Amino acid sequence: MIATKENFPQLTPAEYFTWEEKQLEKHEYIDGQVYAMSGGSKNHSLISVRFITLFSNHLEDGGCETGNSDLRINIVGTTNYTYPDVSVTCDDRDKTTTQYITYPCLIVEVLSPSTEAYDRGGKFRMYRKNPVLQDYLLVSSTSIEMDLYHKNDAGEWIIINYKEGDSIQLKSINLSFAIEQVYRGLDLTQERESTI
Repeated sequence: MIATKENFPQLTPAEYFTWEEKQLEKHEYIDGQVYAMSGGSKNHSLISVRFITLFSNHLEDGGCETGNSDLRINIVGTTNYTYPDVSVTCDDRDKTTTQYITYPCLIVEVLSPSTEAYDRGGKFRMYRKNPVLQDYLLVSSTSIEMDLYHKNDAGEWIIINYKEGDSIQLKSINLSFAIEQVYRGLDLTQERESTI
């Protein structure tokens, strides 16, 4: 999804929650500023739904929760809130909140040309403040490619690049799947042409 800054005074977190309940669109809240979230492409939506289905089915009886792009994440140690495309939490602390989660172990962002730099840079810097986060998966909507930022046992973030023919390994939820499972039936050529 694409975030654009709204032009009005800074809000407190309480004001943000009250104000956003009355809005038609979703808004991220970063350092007192509100950013409108606009919609993504058809492939963006279909890819997100496939991840939600895949994760929900895999975690069916395990006590974890899979969230879609309507579920906010509170950035650990801040009053900032974002809307990732897909998130998974297995942390009991997140079962006591109703408007957001704080401790996802897995976050998925489906990339668009306008948000890719932010998703790889500033957004990831915020997300990795979370000590529970293990996997941050960035997914292309124009080619069969995914980049996994994985926190290893030493606490270091490593990047694993996946392409056609690869099997994705998400240790955070103990899941492996063929990359093609997410892209089946999608017209990536049309998506690429619309971004040129």
